[in-house]
Amino acid sequence: MSASGAPAVDGIDVLVVSWKSRAITAQCLEHLQQQTVPHRVIVVDNASGDGTTEEIRSRWPEVTVIASDENIGFGRANNLAAQAGNAEAVVLVNSDLFVEPDFLEQIVAPLADPQVGQVAGLTLMPSDGPETIDSAGVVLDRMLCGMNHLRHEPAAAALTSPQQPSVPSGAAVAYRRSAYEAAGGFDPHLFAYGEDVDLGLRIAGAGWTCVLAPRARGVHLGGASMSKVSDFQRELSGTSRGFMLGRYDVGTAALLQAAITELLVVAVDLLQHRTLHALRGRLKGWRMARSLGARLPVPSGAVDRTIGPVRSIQLRRAQ
Repeated sequence: MSASGAPAVDGIDVLVVSWKSRAITAQCLEHLQQQTVPHRVIVVDNASGDGTTEEIRSRWPEVTVIASDENIGFGRANNLAAQAGNAEAVVLVNSDLFVEPDFLEQIVAPLADPQVGQVAGLTLMPSDGPETIDSAGVVLDRMLCGMNHLRHEPAAAALTSPQQPSVPSGAAVAYRRSAYEAAGGFDPHLFAYGEDVDLGLRIAGAGWTCVLAPRARGVHLGGASMSKVSDFQRELSGTSRGFMLGRYDVGTAALLQAAITELLVVAVDLLQHRTLHALRGRLKGWRMARSLGARLPVPSGAVDRTIGPVRSIQLRRAQ
């Protein structure tokens, strides 16, 4: 129920995926407990083994907890949680995202427009100083490389920016259930990274609109459950890049530009970290995508044509 008393959607399912982050997940649930609108929380614990499941069941008996026997990744875990719900709004909240009390009310409000199929929330960086944007959704360059929209900008920029994100970030997003289910949910081939971009493109390709809800805010700790410099992360990130380039028809020029860019990334990784995980991931992702058959068209308007090669590299380095 909105502040005006009019329901924006027929129910809200909030999905949270946890992995070895018991204390942080508990703080996330504490913030969700303070929301201004009714909702149901569904948590999938990816075999954390740290007492997360037991603590949630003890402290929040109203929360639905699904304890996976193995770490099935971000996308598959969210699909599992979504299947356990039936509300019109499917809201994803990262376990390390601490949302403001009206977050849910704000992020589902745009779904009152029947053309809107996905809504990006606004995540902020942890800081004792001025509020700075972590992500206002994701923008895509012609190579389908995703970059956080308005990253490092003042929080107020989200209220005035004329540009909508290409797709939402999986850290804070509301999907219309019918759009989510028609698209098939997250692709199970992707364990982590890029699965939100892939799903967002498939939803956009079905004709749904993506918008930003700038007042749906939360502080995103970021990287709380996975090292940003681990070989595991390098391979997963590489898998995502290879998968996106193999799955979508970006065009010959963009594919050539992507090949050069990705080879440079791999070369830098080899020189700096003495590892080929970035290359292995890209080859793995490419093979997975090509096994799915014909490439999908890139939805009209999904690519920010103002992001040229130089600007793309600048934005990627700033992520």
